[in-house]
Amino acid sequence: MTNRKKISLAIFLIIFGLIVYYFFPEKKLPPNIQINKLVVFKSKRQMLAYSDGALIKTYKISLGKAPIGHKEFKGDKKTPEGNYIIDDKNSNSDFHKNLGISYPNKTDKANANRIRKEAGDDVKIHGLLNGLGFIGKFHRWFDWTSGCIAVTDEEIDELYNAVKINTQIEINP
Repeated sequence: MTNRKKISLAIFLIIFGLIVYYFFPEKKLPPNIQINKLVVFKSKRQMLAYSDGALIKTYKISLGKAPIGHKEFKGDKKTPEGNYIIDDKNSNSDFHKNLGISYPNKTDKANANRIRKEAGDDVKIHGLLNGLGFIGKFHRWFDWTSGCIAVTDEEIDELYNAVKINTQIEINP
């Protein structure tokens, strides 16, 4: 086989692999399920969804551009760590839909004040930027948010329906 044929075969296999990755179906949440706890493991880029103590689904996620460590102040591009709740739902977000996370809490605000910075706010679980939903699962290859937790548009649609206000979210390093 000539070098040209080897290169063509390699390009074909790469493109074929990317197409399979993009279109390979993923497990969906069961219909009418209520998720009452979310657990995030930042180092694994995973978010686990629980219903009454049973693990229902594991999501692959993207985080803030500076994912290591707890969010300290507005603009640090870190995703917070700790125990929070889902405190808002927005179906008209710039990022498809979102679920609001109750960051900052009193401790977060006190820590930011101590270093003379704003704690920031608007930490969300969200989909992709409107108009870019076609990127789909490829967004997971990079940490790209300003401190939020990102999933695909299809995933935020199912979470939006299954997660109620006051659902617990535990964010671990």
